[in-house]
Amino acid sequence: MLSFVTLASGSSGNAALVSCGQTHILLDAGISARRITTALRGLGVDPASLSGVLITHEHTDHISGLATLTKQLSLPVYATAPTLDALAMKVPAIPEKRLGRFFAPGESFPLGELWIEPFATSHDAACSVGYAITGGDSRMVLCTDLGYISPQVERAVAGCDLLVCEANHDEEWVRTGPYPYYLKQRVLGRRGHLSNEAGAQLALLAAQNGAHTILLAHLSEENNTPAHALEVVGRTLRQAGFEDGVTLEAAPRKEPGRVYHLSRQGVRQEAAVC
Repeated sequence: MLSFVTLASGSSGNAALVSCGQTHILLDAGISARRITTALRGLGVDPASLSGVLITHEHTDHISGLATLTKQLSLPVYATAPTLDALAMKVPAIPEKRLGRFFAPGESFPLGELWIEPFATSHDAACSVGYAITGGDSRMVLCTDLGYISPQVERAVAGCDLLVCEANHDEEWVRTGPYPYYLKQRVLGRRGHLSNEAGAQLALLAAQNGAHTILLAHLSEENNTPAHALEVVGRTLRQAGFEDGVTLEAAPRKEPGRVYHLSRQGVRQEAAVC
């Protein structure tokens, strides 16, 4: 059975855990190593049992705990080659202990009991990716930090059971808010982040192709709220006839969320205990 839980999700830090059988993989490490290991133990996972860390890109809110974590545990770090190059100075253990494992977007590989399919995303980083991950008979997709929905993203999302879907901001809130001009342009650009409306289109695409669980993620603290994101995305799903059969939730920003257990029979949820 494939299981997934966010440990934190937002502009200030991102990390998640995906598991299948005895395989446990960390997706990003953008909160402190102490918070990560505490959350893992609360979930009944020994941090030393992790099979590795998959990194989407090198921005601080996705790697801030990685240096300490790799120093303590010597975990393999999987990322694109340009991302590993960008991490080399920030995370000394990667070159020193030869922990880096590189791949190209579109190059799938096994990792324990999981099958990993990285796909390219459009973001202002060295070579950012999202991940489609299959375990057992279920498939989930992590798709955050992208400025627009590319054909690669569309292909990755099609056929997933659970989609972790970016709904970062309300466009009007960004335009009228206190951000400096350059930051507004970055967020709203094609290498920035998905708005609620764009996230709604991605969620709809997933639902139309069989997804039964949509988890909104990477919500901005300044330019969004969980209630607003859920309202915008939920309205789009309802208007398309998905009132029933699709679970829509928002991942907590600073603490672990629900644990989703995926199987052919559907999804079972439980609260994280940390």
